[in-house]
Amino acid sequence: MEGPIRDRVAEDTLAFSEDDLETLAEPHNDALVISFLLNNIQVERVLVDPGSSANVIRSGVVEHLGLLNRIIPASRVLHDFNMTGEVTKGEITLPVGTFGMVQNTKFQVINGDIRYNALLGRSWIHSLRPVPSTLHQMIKFPTKGWLNHRIRRTACGERNVRCLPRGADPRTLDLRCV
Repeated sequence: MEGPIRDRVAEDTLAFSEDDLETLAEPHNDALVISFLLNNIQVERVLVDPGSSANVIRSGVVEHLGLLNRIIPASRVLHDFNMTGEVTKGEITLPVGTFGMVQNTKFQVINGDIRYNALLGRSWIHSLRPVPSTLHQMIKFPTKGWLNHRIRRTACGERNVRCLPRGADPRTLDLRCV
């Protein structure tokens, strides 16, 4: 291997282990569903989907947040896996908060009814550089000064957040959040 790809070795490595599977009921085929903060409101049922090229949010969620006036009208057709199309109402950039990090994220706003309140696609994943794992029901975030940050959904549906300083035992730093 030559060139810039070979030279792009991360200082820290994010990896998943058998320990990360400890609290999960196996086997499972669950999607990776998390929650995040938007305008200081916790938005539940957010799908992390590496297969999606767009970030999507329901118009009803934007309305609930009181931000309908911030939607920029733009028609775009989003296609799902069977190529049926949904025309967007527009787009909106919202500050998505996870672990005290806030990332301005552009969402396509749709009127249609989808199972989730929002969908985070590849553009969000690539901008924050987290590593999602549906098997482990977890996202690990590389952050400066920490080995990693994790978001995990447990079998009962509550969110379990761990922040691990370098060299710490992960079993001793478990913070539960709703």
